[in-house]
Amino acid sequence: MSAQIPNFIIIDDSRLDCFIAEKIIQNSGTYSSVKSYMEATEAYEAIKNGLIGDDSIITIIILDIQMPVMNGFQFVEVFEKLPKEIQSKFAIFLFSSSINENDKNRLDNYPSIIRFYSKPISKDTVAQMIEQI
Repeated sequence: MSAQIPNFIIIDDSRLDCFIAEKIIQNSGTYSSVKSYMEATEAYEAIKNGLIGDDSIITIIILDIQMPVMNGFQFVEVFEKLPKEIQSKFAIFLFSSSINENDKNRLDNYPSIIRFYSKPISKDTVAQMIEQI
């Protein structure tokens, strides 16, 4: 993909983590839009129904692993069943405050996950994510 200013979606059950990530992305100055979801199921439905995701701009998904109802891996499993033309509009980056070895080993099972980062998100992390899309 080419260098572009992406949209961002934050999926995290922590209101504070969503707020912090939004502010860091906004302060980076390299975003088209930013939206937070505290439930992965809500974000998935919006993606599946075409409510988010632009044909001309990639959307970076900042996805927390440990969430109730639908965790990060469960989100990726249903996401990867969506049509390729939908999947191609998004780039998924997993985030967690603590990741165990089993979770790290599972990352390779999901082609749509670009990279794992430890929380908290930083301006440098935002720049790295944009470089990788």
